[in-house]
Parts: sequence; structure tokens; C-alpha cells
Amino acid sequence: MNAVLQIGAGGVGGVVAHKLAMNREVFGKIILASRTIKKCEEIAKNIAKKGHGEIVCETVNADSVSELVALINKYKPKVVINVALPYQDLTIMQACLETKTHYLDTANYEHPDTAKFEYKEQWAFKDAYKKAGIFGLLGSGFDPGVTNVFCAYAQKHYFDEIHSIDILDCNAGDHGYPFATNFNPEINLREVSSNGRYWENGKWIETKPMEIKQVWGYPQIGEKDSYLLYHEELESLVKNIKGLRRIRFFMTFSENYLNHMRCLENVGMLRIDEVDHNGHKIIPIQFLKTLLPDPASLAGRTKGKTNIGCYMQGSKNGKEKTVYIYNVCDHQTCYEEVNAQAISYTTGVPAMIGAKLICEEKWGIQSIGAGVFNMEELNPDFFMEELNKQGLPWEIIEK
Repeated sequence: MNAVLQIGAGGVGGVVAHKLAMNREVFGKIILASRTIKKCEEIAKNIAKKGHGEIVCETVNADSVSELVALINKYKPKVVINVALPYQDLTIMQACLETKTHYLDTANYEHPDTAKFEYKEQWAFKDAYKKAGIFGLLGSGFDPGVTNVFCAYAQKHYFDEIHSIDILDCNAGDHGYPFATNFNPEINLREVSSNGRYWENGKWIETKPMEIKQVWGYPQIGEKDSYLLYHEELESLVKNIKGLRRIRFFMTFSENYLNHMRCLENVGMLRIDEVDHNGHKIIPIQFLKTLLPDPASLAGRTKGKTNIGCYMQGSKNGKEKTVYIYNVCDHQTCYEEVNAQAISYTTGVPAMIGAKLICEEKWGIQSIGAGVFNMEELNPDFFMEELNKQGLPWEIIEK
């Protein structure tokens, strides 16, 4: 039986911990750690109520390498699952390096003072992880994560070359609030208020925020306005998908959401630098996060579905073809299973699957060697099989 250490006890963290506990044949001992131990204890109580056994709760400051090292050495887990803030990726990766422990996260590193997503600083660990004989898995959420695996699966089974990829992320859920974000407000609002970017014909093309809008039809949901954003999986997929000529990422937003966001931006509430307020230093977007509903609180009141997938065009045996792989997830069904809404569920389940494949040695140093890897670099078949078993079934439309 494997011990696993999970760092982070937010909305996604609750899903990961529940799903780990539901797979006890692989995860014999589960340690859940956060700066706020009460969050861990609440998750543990819910897991026990559902009959999934006990988990160990610990407190840790994920900004401190020394605290992380001490915690890892205390329990000696097979893998550390990082579902803390993306600002803390580097300290957790460093602690795993110092303890020679496998590492997994769901989102790439972002500097707290710069609204920019890139893998450069995490990819820089590759040689050190290789030398230490450990495995680092980057982006094992849904997007990034499952979307990368969808692309790798299509590349392996449906195409000789994939020429274009559109990653489509639709949340048609309704939580009833005038304005709220479905995951960490600080991360969400920094992401959607930044310039867009896509890759075409060997170069990156930058756009203004929400400049490009298209209407896409989403199975089981219908047509929705979808806006081009930059998303982190694009950076790795342009390196690893054969024949790629263009890749873009689209996400749906309602006019109500966009109007609130523009208003907040116009009055300076999305600023990420310090300002003086009554003799105190505050960061406006962090203050806004305090005022907005906690994403975890949306779970029981959100109704509707999500649809996230990859629309791919390319060639097979000299003929053009199109493949659309997607998952539809229901908010209320997720709540009944793990007390979470679908946004948290679709991120948390893939994190557990990644850890499961590492513990089962289907992914990791036994299959690909030591180092740091993105999801599409690994055999997609195991992961696709687990998605169907663990609550995220996928569909394929082939033309």
C-alpha cells in the first residue's frame, strides 16, 4: 500500500482527497496538509461520513522548503500531490527534489507579482530530477491535463498528423450569485483579464483580452459565446504534437460575468501590485478575493453542466479528418459524490488518476524514465481508461 501526501485543501483539494480515499487499494495512507488545518479536518470529516475511512491531517507552510522537507521526511510518501497555489509550485518541487520524492501538480508556476503562465522555471528542474531518479508530472488537472491526454490519444490512434487543435472549455453552470468565480478568484481573474495568445505557423500571436469571440456548439449544452484566452497547455503541446500548424484555447463567459470583470478592472480591483489603504499595504485583487464567495461554497447551489474537450483536424493515410474528444460533467452529480461542483471535480479527479498511475508504476521512471514531463509525453491509454472508471467518461465524434 502506498502513502501519498496531498498539499492543498481548497475546492480541488477536497475532490482529490475524496477520490484518493475511494481508491484505497492503491492509496493505503493519505496525508492531507494545508496552512489551515481546519480545512483539512473538515474534508477528513466528510470523507469519514461517506464511509471512505480515515485520513491524516497536518499543517504546513507551502512557501517554506524546510517545512515541506520535514513533512515529507515524516511520512515518506510515494508521491506528493500539489494542489496548493501555483505560486508555491517551485518550493514544493524543490522539497521533492531534496527528499527524492515523486511530484505532481495541476497548474504551472505563476509568479505572484506577474500575471504570466509559463513552464520555464518548472522545466528547469528536469536535469536535477533526472539525476535524483525521481518523476515530476506537470499539469495533471483537466485543462491542462486531460486536454493534453486527449491530444496524445488522438495523435496515437486517429491521426498521422494533427494540424489544428481548438481546446474548448464551457461551463454552463448557474450558481445564483450576481458574480462569483468557479475556482480561486485571484487566479481566475488574473487569467481571464490578461492578453490572449495562440500559436500559428510557428509563432505566437498575441491578442487583447476577449478580443476574439466565436460561437461553438457544445454537446448536451448548446451554442455558447466562447472567447480566446492563453492557457498553459498550449506551451507544451506545440512542442509535442506532430505536424501542428495552429492551436488555440476558448472559454465560455456570460455577458454578466464579463461586465462585472470589466467594471472591477476599470476601478483597479484587479491590480496585483500593492497600494496604500488607510496606512496599510494591500493588494486589490487579494482583497477582492476576500469579498467574493469562496468557490467551495458554490458546490451545493450550482446547477447545470460543463463540457471540456479538444476539436482536432489533421490527416490519416493521406485523408483529412476531424476528431472531437470531450467530457460532459454535471455539477449536482459531482456534489452528491464528493461535495464539490464540476469545476473542482474535473480538476481533482485527474490529479488522483495521475497519482494512481505513478503508484501503480504505469507512469513514471519505470515507463519513461526520471525527469519532469507534461501529460502528453506519456502513454495516454492508461489515463483514458481511468477517466471512464473514475467519473469523467469521454465521448468521441469522428468525421
